[in-house]
Amino acid sequence: MTATSAKIDPRRALPRWQRQTRAPLTIPPPWQPWLLDQGSLTARLVAASGGAFRVEVLAQALRRPSREERIALDLPARQVALVREVLLRGRDEPWVYARSVIPLAVLHGRYGFLRRLGTKPLGALLFRDAGIRRGAIEVTRRAPPRFLSTVVEDGPAWVRRSLFYLDRQPLLVAEMFLPGFSP
Repeated sequence: MTATSAKIDPRRALPRWQRQTRAPLTIPPPWQPWLLDQGSLTARLVAASGGAFRVEVLAQALRRPSREERIALDLPARQVALVREVLLRGRDEPWVYARSVIPLAVLHGRYGFLRRLGTKPLGALLFRDAGIRRGAIEVTRRAPPRFLSTVVEDGPAWVRRSLFYLDRQPLLVAEMFLPGFSP
């Protein structure tokens, strides 16, 4: 190990993901329904906000997913995917930062409309289609991405992610509950 490799930026050190089926999960009881619910987070946020909910698109472009995302999706190292980053706002407060990675194979055929979601919530669409199946939910805690520092305070936040299978093709959705949200 070199001297430079021994210096790890704690913001970049990624805690491991825990599957909901593994025990013990150290999730405080108020967070468990939000992190482990198999249903639509969008629907829950709409209800929690009294209908004052909206999606703010931060970015949507073809990019290379992170190494961690490529591994989860079993994508080759140089493969690009549609990466969508949004803030889910309740009562105009940023409650959830969501990052979706949609491999190109998913964007062909009947799911091509995913390229043009705009401010429509992806979650609402995923839970309307009976042909879509959700994989296991994994949970961790992480600091929000640096580029959100002007929107939210720093500090570890709960994050969940899962694969969704659209006609057996996976896409990855990760949802970070920001410090402004409390269950």
